[in-house]
Amino acid sequence: MTDRTLAVISAGLGQPSSSRLLADRLADATTASLPAEVITIELRDHAHDLASNLVTGFAPESLRRAIDAVTGADGVIAVTPIFNASYSGLFKTFFDVLDKEALEGKSVLIGATGGTARHSLALDFAVRPMLAYLRAQVVPTAVYAATEDWASPGDLTDRVAQAAGELAAAIDARPQAVREDPYADPVTSFEDLLAG
Repeated sequence: MTDRTLAVISAGLGQPSSSRLLADRLADATTASLPAEVITIELRDHAHDLASNLVTGFAPESLRRAIDAVTGADGVIAVTPIFNASYSGLFKTFFDVLDKEALEGKSVLIGATGGTARHSLALDFAVRPMLAYLRAQVVPTAVYAATEDWASPGDLTDRVAQAAGELAAAIDARPQAVREDPYADPVTSFEDLLAG
């Protein structure tokens, strides 16, 4: 049993998707180095709720649980498909609805999938700057998987292991995340009540 948690965000649109496959590989490699409870969030399941949150300012319950899982995790793996040389709209929308301090100082591993290796730079020119703006601590190695990487995964396996090792070390070096129940009633001590 472990007290560490790892939130895995997959923005793949298909079912199954190559983004989810990469996210699972990254999670497995990370937890091989640092045991943690893995909470996987498929953003496609929250697409309507994300749109609703954007127009109303309120997250429906299932989306709220996903947001809480990410903000309360010790580390995050975030994987998006690359469309038109950038992250998907669904991926960006999820990060748009997070509180601006939600990822501050949190260890994050980024990954992406796409049809061709030409889009691999999107990780460093689109995904990494977005997370840096949110003050997340993104590990140095990002993992991009093009279609051809799945056919001969040797190099991909090495990159996954490198990035997962960096994330595990980053999580291990930080104090454990404090997880509070946002729905719990605050408890006031009897002494504080008497003090007024």
